[in-house]
Amino acid sequence: MRAAYRVLGILIAVSVVLQAMFIALGWFIALKDVDGGLVIDKNYDGNIGHTLHGQFGMMVIPILALLLLISSFFAKVPGGIKWALYVFGLVVLQIALAFLSFAAPVVGLLHGLNAFALAAVASMASRRAAGAPAVATATTSTV
Repeated sequence: MRAAYRVLGILIAVSVVLQAMFIALGWFIALKDVDGGLVIDKNYDGNIGHTLHGQFGMMVIPILALLLLISSFFAKVPGGIKWALYVFGLVVLQIALAFLSFAAPVVGLLHGLNAFALAAVASMASRRAAGAPAVATATTSTV
């Protein structure tokens, strides 16, 4: 279970990097299309980069964070539950900031900043599983 915890932490951090790549792709495609005559208005649905960014942000990363949290109860990683809760909380915050950014675009700055925090915390959680000894379970003995 420690290996699952470790892999999930790495997958979350890598997914955040992919998120940055997807949104960059989305806006560079949009800029290229605008140069070609595309008009971006309220009817614009985005492109493949925007779609991938949305799907990873609303489905893949939250599922990975939930799996990390569940695995933390069984992985016996020192502080594992705490770090999994940090990751899960940052994912919830990230989604909230994304929705708030549509009403107040300046909040998008915090959405970007929180992504860095999420990648760092997920990486730290993963490293805790890789380097620390397993937490001993209490046993009772009869004398």
